Amino acid sequence: MSELMITVLMPVYNGAADLRKAIDSILSQTYTQFEFLIINDGSKDESALLLDAIDDPRVKVVHQENMGLAATLNRGISLARGRYIARQDQDDLSHPNRLEKQLSYMEAHPECGLLGSRAEIWVGDQPSERAHDHPTEHGILSFDLLFNNPFVHSSVMLRKETVQSIGGYTTDPLRQPPEDYELWSRMARHCKVANLPERLLIYREVPQSMSRSGPNPFLDRLVTISAENLAFANGLSEPDSDSVDVAALTHSAFHRLSSRPNIDRITKAVLSAGDKLAKDCPPVMAMAEERARILRYQWALHRANAHWAKPILRYLRRAGRLLGLTAA
Repeated sequence: MSELMITVLMPVYNGAADLRKAIDSILSQTYTQFEFLIINDGSKDESALLLDAIDDPRVKVVHQENMGLAATLNRGISLARGRYIARQDQDDLSHPNRLEKQLSYMEAHPECGLLGSRAEIWVGDQPSERAHDHPTEHGILSFDLLFNNPFVHSSVMLRKETVQSIGGYTTDPLRQPPEDYELWSRMARHCKVANLPERLLIYREVPQSMSRSGPNPFLDRLVTISAENLAFANGLSEPDSDSVDVAALTHSAFHRLSSRPNIDRITKAVLSAGDKLAKDCPPVMAMAEERARILRYQWALHRANAHWAKPILRYLRRAGRLLGLTAA
């Protein structure tokens, strides 16, 4: 029997609303010889009934108590029989030739362990005029990973052997979510990564509130991973204060800035990483220089806001005392 090449891995949690469309987008692929592993992670809606009604020999449904996304993905990877793992989310849609194109690329590029694609952005069932048109080359993606996630999770195809060799998705609550950004960051240190230039996925954007109050653990984890990536690019075993300051300033996480941030050292850290990555991908140096300029602007803006905030705060306190709203 020939080797099974692809396992499509879809975790499901309360996804009944769009589940059938997502499943059909995989079952309609031009490349047909795959395993479709769907793990129902303790859904409380009609997802289990919908999954059990699927009549296709390529589909394997696993029901489990709720474990969370990262643990569910790791279980799926351990159960998968394919050489490659193609991720699919319960509410996104894959274009018919997605698997065919990604398999062709992965087979032609054995050094690549992570392959995404560009994606259309829809809001509900309506196309928007926006898209995730991320870079395609390893060098540029490696630079982008220093600061953010340039992959659409639901679009990626992973080389199973590579993912397992570095331990899979982290389940450490101090590091995920973003479990995808954390994994891509580690993978890029061990293999080549790429995006196909075609939009092979429809990514459904979930409306969320833009306002937050109180601590933001996701932001803190994002800063931590970004700082680790920059430190690694500069040959450090652990992030130093400048690496953390770069990540904090990039993401406006000013509470994570060190006690004495130095903008010259901050930009030097970025330019140093850019210089190292540019040896294999020359365009990265211009990107690093642009990033350094942006950081200087963000730093100046932060300093200006801090400067003006103090007299405004004093004025508000005085006004509050006059109105009897605050204690003297």
